[in-house]
Amino acid sequence: MKKLILIISLLAFILAGCGGKQEQPKTLADPCFVGAPAWVLNPTVEGALAAVGSAAKSAAGMQFTRDAAMANARSELARMIDVKVNTMMKDFTQVTGVGDAQTVDKVTSSVSKQIASQSLQGTSQKEIWMSPCGELYVLVVLNPAKVADLTKQQVTSSLKNDAALWQQFQAQKAQDELDAAISKEFPQQ
Repeated sequence: MKKLILIISLLAFILAGCGGKQEQPKTLADPCFVGAPAWVLNPTVEGALAAVGSAAKSAAGMQFTRDAAMANARSELARMIDVKVNTMMKDFTQVTGVGDAQTVDKVTSSVSKQIASQSLQGTSQKEIWMSPCGELYVLVVLNPAKVADLTKQQVTSSLKNDAALWQQFQAQKAQDELDAAISKEFPQQ
């Protein structure tokens, strides 16, 4: 009887300890972003198009690291202006066996391709920051007047350019091929 009372008391003590203090949720703070300026995660500049690029500190020197970060930011700016995206998703489910011996095999695949090709004129570095972890971040802006001029030039040249019509034809052909592949994989029922 004493053993039973001892076991019940011990269980009550353990359960009371589990239900006591509630732990405060831990905040997840990446030490690499301690002291980061707001533009690192939210690259906005009034009246301009802005993007952030980063690069790890390199043994090749600060200029090499800065050039890599600038290239990454310019790539992001190009994607902001114009990006061509092709995507295809395949889903396959198969059941084999009978009764309790059934197994289900499921395969899902997704393919996506993004291409950005843009001539950027008038980009400049506005800010720079080195993280505590050695990653260099640069804020690159594109002058909106340059974007307007570039767009106007592209529209004007495209209207008079047979190569632009050929590119449009090739793009449509590629889209038709993608549609045909999807239709073949997933015939309408």
